[in-house]
Amino acid sequence: MSRYRGPRFKKIRRLGALPGLTSKDLKNQLSSRTKSGYCVRLEEKQKLRFHYGLTERQLLRYVHMARKAKGSTGQVLLQLLEMRLDNILFRLDMALTIPNARQLVNHRHILVNGRIVDIPSYRCKPRDIITTKEKEKSHTLVQNSIQFVVPKKLPDHLTLDSYQSKYKGFVNKIIDSQSACLKIQELLVVEYYSRQT
Repeated sequence: MSRYRGPRFKKIRRLGALPGLTSKDLKNQLSSRTKSGYCVRLEEKQKLRFHYGLTERQLLRYVHMARKAKGSTGQVLLQLLEMRLDNILFRLDMALTIPNARQLVNHRHILVNGRIVDIPSYRCKPRDIITTKEKEKSHTLVQNSIQFVVPKKLPDHLTLDSYQSKYKGFVNKIIDSQSACLKIQELLVVEYYSRQT
C-alpha cells in the first residue's frame, strides 16, 4: 500500500488528532460510536501509520524490529518512530508537519553531524547535531516554519539553539514513550499485528 496522499481532514475526522499529518485543527469531530475490538486496534494502527506517514510495509518492518529489541514491544516501536529524522525535525519545529520535514530531507536541505542526509527514515542517535545547509534557501525554509508554528515546549530529548537565524537541533538522549507526540495505545497496535500473523 502506497503512502497516503488523499484528503487529510477525512482521516482526522475518523481517527482524531494527527499533528504530524497536518498543522490545521478540525473543530467538528464525528460523534463516537460503538466499535468492535478489531476496529479499535485497527484505528490505533492507522493513527500510527498516518501520523508518521508510513506505508503498511514500513510499519510492519518497524514492528518486527521492535519485537526483536529488549523491552516492551509497544514502547520500543514508539521510540523507533520518534527517533526518525523527519519526526525529529517536526518535533524541533523546523518543519510544520512530518510530510513537510520529509520534503526538507529529500531535497537535501538537512545536515546531521555536518553531513547531508537525504533519507527521512534515518534513525537519529544521542549527541546527533541537526542543522541546515549553508544556503540561504535552506535557512529560509526552516525559519519560515519556526516563525509560523505556535511555540510549544520541546520534549526533554531535544534542544534547539538559534543564532543569527541559523538553527541547530541537538538530540540529547533516546526519547521515552511518555514524550511521544501522538497519544496512542501502542499495545493495541502490537496486538493488531500479533493477531495478523
